Amino acid sequence: MNILLACASGMSTSLVVKKMEEAAKQKGIDCKIWAVSQDIVEEEMKKADVLLIGPQMRFLKGKLEPKANEVGIKVDVIKPMDYGRCDGNAILNTAISMIKNNTK
Repeated sequence: MNILLACASGMSTSLVVKKMEEAAKQKGIDCKIWAVSQDIVEEEMKKADVLLIGPQMRFLKGKLEPKANEVGIKVDVIKPMDYGRCDGNAILNTAISMIKNNTK
């Protein structure tokens, strides 16, 4: 499972990534989770199973959805409350649900 997070600079989601990795480890889920800046997200999404966008960058969703559809992945905005609390478990669950419901 490959989970890509996008934010303004690739830095603001680093704590979220860490918390998601901890949650995945506790659940015994093997996955790669990484964050990138908006500048390279289109290239990186080719390697992902799902793309989650930081709430501060929600305006990117409409721009990125056509490209995500081309590569066969789902894209959504992280819930602001989950992001603000760095709730890695909730965000991981969102990503897993998106992947399970995606019919590539």
